[in-house]
Amino acid sequence: MNTPSHGSITFYTHPMSRGRVARWMLEETGLPYDEVILDYGTSMKSPDYLAINPMGKVPALMHGDVVVTENAAICAYLAELVPQAGLAPPAGSPERGSYYRWLFFTSGPLEAMLTAKASGSLASAFTAGYGNPDDTLHALEQAVSGREFLAGDAFTAADLYVAACLGYYMRIGAIAPRPAFVEFAKRHAARPAFLRATARDEALLPAHPMPGR
Repeated sequence: MNTPSHGSITFYTHPMSRGRVARWMLEETGLPYDEVILDYGTSMKSPDYLAINPMGKVPALMHGDVVVTENAAICAYLAELVPQAGLAPPAGSPERGSYYRWLFFTSGPLEAMLTAKASGSLASAFTAGYGNPDDTLHALEQAVSGREFLAGDAFTAADLYVAACLGYYMRIGAIAPRPAFVEFAKRHAARPAFLRATARDEALLPAHPMPGR
C-alpha cells in the first residue's frame, strides 16, 4: 500500500467554520500543512473546490491523492498518521472502543440532535438516532464527569472533538453550561495546540469575515 508523504497535506477551511476543529487536530499532530482559505458562496462553491468536496463545505483535507472530509473522519485519519503522538489508543485495546464511541457519538447523535433542535424539527425519540435529547446530553455528561480523558489515561482525538464541540455549543447557547461540560472543555482548551490553532484562525478573520458581517 502506498502511503502519501507527511509533507503533502493541504487543509481547506474558513476561520469561522467547523474547520477550527480540524486545525486544532493538525496542530496536535505537529505535521506540516498548507492551508487554503475559502470564502462562503464564492470559492467554497467553485468548480475547483467542488471537485475536491462536492458538498462545497469545509473543512477538507488532501493528503497526497487522498481526500478526507467531515471533522471526525479528519481527526481519526490524522491520528493514524502520527501513532507516536498517541492521539488514538492502540488498535485492539479496550480504550480504542471508548475512543471510537465518543468521537462518533459527538459527531453523530449529539450534533444531529443540536441541529434538529435549533431548527425546531426534532424527530420522535423512537425513530431518531439521537433518541431523547435529554438522554443524549445525560450520556455525554456521564462520560466526561470527573474524567480528564475519555479513552484511557492520555489525551486523544476523542477528547479534542468532544471538548471542541462542547466549547462551541456552550458559547452559542445550544448546550447549557453544566459544570462537567465546562470543566472538560476548559481543561482541553488550555492545550498549546488549541491556542495556536485559535490564534491562527482569529488572525484570518479580518480578511475572511462571515457573509453579512
